[in-house]
Amino acid sequence: MQPIKTNDDFNTTINSDNPVIVKFEAGWCPDCKAMDMWIDPIQEKYNDYNWYTVNRDELEDVAADNEVMGIPSLLVFKNGEKLAHLHSANAKSPEQVESFLAETFN
Repeated sequence: MQPIKTNDDFNTTINSDNPVIVKFEAGWCPDCKAMDMWIDPIQEKYNDYNWYTVNRDELEDVAADNEVMGIPSLLVFKNGEKLAHLHSANAKSPEQVESFLAETFN
């Protein structure tokens, strides 16, 4: 996953013609670290899409603007619009993430 470090980078990234997947996380978040341990095979399965990370502590306004209340959260954007949002409460297992992506992209 490629890190997004600035608001401008975020806006450029989400304005892609192709859907992009953005994981909101933070360095202190144990659930984020847990997700990192099992997300690779899911990324490989959905490798038609570019994956990015946003540290919610570094880009608090981006997180707030996109209603990211908990982390980790996965958001899907295309042409600057949020298409889907997997809230942190539903992002605790590979099965939950796979189900979300299958619903979003199929």
